[in-house]
Amino acid sequence: MIDFEELRHLADQTRHFIRMAQDQARALRVVVSEYDVVLGIFPSATEEMGLHVIKGAELLRQIASNDATGDYTHTAIAVQNREQAVALQHALAA
Repeated sequence: MIDFEELRHLADQTRHFIRMAQDQARALRVVVSEYDVVLGIFPSATEEMGLHVIKGAELLRQIASNDATGDYTHTAIAVQNREQAVALQHALAA
């Protein structure tokens, strides 16, 4: 089950870390590189919260297909919408 409060808290921590950095683009890259799974969270009209996997989709697929609980690190980044999460995913993968 997804803990939406935890994701909101993680996104707040990420936002604070990036805002405090002198080089915010570098801070964002550091956040993404430090975690196995990075979720983009955004407001959704139909759900409590929209989610998009920015990093770690393959790891999550492996865990789901093996019915195993994996030991992985994760964080969240607040974005305005799914399109912004997808754009961030592509920009950080390049």
